[in-house]
Amino acid sequence: MHKGFIKTAAFAGALAVGLGAFGAHGLKKIFSPEILQTWETAVKYQFYHVLALLAVGILYDRFANTLINWAGRLFIAGMIIFSGSLYLLCFAKNGEWGMDWIGAITPVGGVCFILGWLFVLGGVMRKD
Repeated sequence: MHKGFIKTAAFAGALAVGLGAFGAHGLKKIFSPEILQTWETAVKYQFYHVLALLAVGILYDRFANTLINWAGRLFIAGMIIFSGSLYLLCFAKNGEWGMDWIGAITPVGGVCFILGWLFVLGGVMRKD
């Protein structure tokens, strides 16, 4: 078990629930439906990868190797970069801050997610 990944997953999961509720109740009045959909996408992907990070934390007990460790790190990076950039983009678009460039870094977070899943695959297939 990798306690660091499990603790991070627990915190990120609580944060995802809070941000989801905030979007559904607090932001519904100020964001357009299009911006709210982007917010929901950020929450959804954060939550998917909270569960993935939790699984990696548990898998670490059986498959303690570098690839599994990197999978967890990549899921954390993906949540920060992918979901984080979408959260910021929602406020930037709503406030006309002229920061639409934030959306350009979102795919980097997506690549982190993809690599994380591939590292899980490699980590469980690896014979140590």
